[in-house]
Amino acid sequence: MRAGDRLPPLEVAITRTLIVAGALASRDYQDVHHDPELARRRGSPDVFMNILTTNGLVGRYVTDHFGPTAVLRKVAVRLGAPNHPGDTMVLRGSVEEVDGDTAVVEVTGDNDIGRHVTGTVTVTVPLPAREDA
Repeated sequence: MRAGDRLPPLEVAITRTLIVAGALASRDYQDVHHDPELARRRGSPDVFMNILTTNGLVGRYVTDHFGPTAVLRKVAVRLGAPNHPGDTMVLRGSVEEVDGDTAVVEVTGDNDIGRHVTGTVTVTVPLPAREDA
């Protein structure tokens, strides 16, 4: 893990099930996350993903890259363009700084209409034990 390392892109299919399940799992019962008709009445073309689902996907992207011993220390995200059913979000990341076993990773996620998420993730990846220790 070095500053400048790039994480491979990850394509996430945005399905209605993912949007609704994420909202339910995070106890976000706002109608815009599960009721297409009410979402349309509020000016959206369809239901859209909530921030907590996005936050979880960003965290998963980083821990999937760094492996099962990775520990998220901080995840900060800002939303932009909404994710609707049928979209594909492509997550990309780069390691911005490393201090020992801790890295700061910048993450972006884009869909066909623009940037859905910009985030910063601080992750600790325990260094392998040395045999002479």
